[in-house]
Amino acid sequence: MEEPAARKKLITVTFDENSIGRGNPDQEHERAIAIYDLVEQNCFGVPEHDGGPYGLHIALHDAKLAFEIRDEGGGKVVTHILSLTPFRRILKDYFMVCESYYAAIRTATPNQIEAIDMGRRALHNDGARLLAERLKGKIECDFDTARRIFTLVTALHWKG
Repeated sequence: MEEPAARKKLITVTFDENSIGRGNPDQEHERAIAIYDLVEQNCFGVPEHDGGPYGLHIALHDAKLAFEIRDEGGGKVVTHILSLTPFRRILKDYFMVCESYYAAIRTATPNQIEAIDMGRRALHNDGARLLAERLKGKIECDFDTARRIFTLVTALHWKG
């Protein structure tokens, strides 16, 4: 029998093809990397549910993310709807800094690039903290897992 901590993890992440659809090749690559990183290392559980490991199926409904959590056999455990409105400013700022970072790589000094990257990481951490706060009491996860889930959220919104 598996240890309870070993069961508190995600083993799959899928997207609803109808609401999210496929992106261009660059977007699909970013999504695949985000999913791989999340599944490879995470701590994920559902309060007052002794199941797991889990699958996470993500859909978009209006300006909301639907996180459908499934058990190992694919049965639905719970669905949480998360408004993206509180994330708008962070996502906007994050993508603006990412554009600056990619532009800086071509012309800036290493110190300038590092400063921009520090700003990017700080915004990413802000997004992860906000995500963890919004999921509190619904999904149990550590900061690194919240950070990886936020990476996935950014990959869903990245324009390429």
